[in-house]
Amino acid sequence: MTSDATSQDDPSSDVLGDGDEDQGQAYGERVVTIEEEAVGGRVDKVLAGLLPELSRARIQALIAGGRVSRDGVALADASARAQPGDYRLEIPPPIAAEPQAEAIPLSVLFEDEHLILVDKPAGMAVHPAPGSESGTLVNALLHHCGASLSGIGGVARPGIVHRIDKDTSGVIVVAKTDAAHQGLSALFAAHDIERVYTALTRGSPRARSGSVDAAIARSTSDRKKMAIVRAGGRRAVTYYSVEAVYGAADKPLAARLACRLETGRTHQIRVHLASLGCPCLGDPTYGSGPPAEKVRAAIAASGLARQALHAAVLGFRHPVTGQNLRFESPLPPDMAALEAGLSLLSPA
Repeated sequence: MTSDATSQDDPSSDVLGDGDEDQGQAYGERVVTIEEEAVGGRVDKVLAGLLPELSRARIQALIAGGRVSRDGVALADASARAQPGDYRLEIPPPIAAEPQAEAIPLSVLFEDEHLILVDKPAGMAVHPAPGSESGTLVNALLHHCGASLSGIGGVARPGIVHRIDKDTSGVIVVAKTDAAHQGLSALFAAHDIERVYTALTRGSPRARSGSVDAAIARSTSDRKKMAIVRAGGRRAVTYYSVEAVYGAADKPLAARLACRLETGRTHQIRVHLASLGCPCLGDPTYGSGPPAEKVRAAIAASGLARQALHAAVLGFRHPVTGQNLRFESPLPPDMAALEAGLSLLSPA
């Protein structure tokens, strides 16, 4: 996500740093009306003309973040033609560009002068965003790495090249140098990365293995959600295989899946599995209905309080040394306990 890329990152949020103007007056809510005579132009361009305090790029980011709506319906495409109506823009306050170092323990799987790989726990956001301004992986890395961060883009900061949702656990790689950052970015862009996630799902796909090739975009009805779209969006491909089923073989109550990513879009695995009718157990956003009573009991006994999704494997060629690296992370305690409970389910 992202790999099941991290939803805590909001492209519509301002990031203020040295040299940026104070945009304290540029956030809040704006409501403007596009009249009939303006219909036909690009909606981002028309809105920028009506709101001179906001750049066109800023408006594009707000649309991408689901923060612009027309007559109550969120816009999905900044390049769409403007339609008449009342447009509401929700402009978030700026986020500090320089997160503070925090002494947060990390489970480090590998580290050299160029890279660090961490087994991220569930509940930790990757970097500061509204609602998660501290306690993030970036805050922890700033403290852990200290002077060993040579700088990404001229700033001593960790180089985030992929993200994991706040409530998804597992392996994540972070660059410590510009060279590593550029090399990792190229690997991810070329899909030359092995990424395998373990998911515990409600029910099981009909096929023991297969793939979902379906574009994903932000939902037009709920900006916090992603959705499969027929037009627009970004191509997303997930390969899955069923590793175990729990309950009756002909009608499983739950399953364990290995999901391999070709692409890494926000919430990709969660959206794709939900489209197959087998969402991740415990997923508060894409769960679409409760699991069977026996499964609910297993969830309660395990203490799982998030989606049952774990980034289990990350493999790639070191972008600087050329060394082949591959790391595996076992299921964290909550998912391991849930799996143990599911394995005790008798056929229904």
